[in-house]
Amino acid sequence: MRVITLDDLKDDLRASMQGARWLILHAGEVASSADLLIFTELEDILVAVDHRGSSPPDGLWQRAVHLILIDGDESDAQLFSRKSGITKVVAGSTQEIETYLW
Repeated sequence: MRVITLDDLKDDLRASMQGARWLILHAGEVASSADLLIFTELEDILVAVDHRGSSPPDGLWQRAVHLILIDGDESDAQLFSRKSGITKVVAGSTQEIETYLW
């Protein structure tokens, strides 16, 4: 399974993503990745965001995310999942985000 990060992408974003299954972003990269998230939808790439250490803002970016790590506990994860529509929300984990990819 090919996993990419923002650092792996070249000038031709769509070509750089070819064959990837997951794109992993960190909280600070989400705001500048709106165009990139459009390509993930077109290329059937799942998006994971490590948002630990900050509070995720509401926004359309959440529609493209399949997995997010947040601070808090299980009740925070359930509430955030209902509010955002993100399939898998993991709260309070100390593990790397790659642990939760499927």
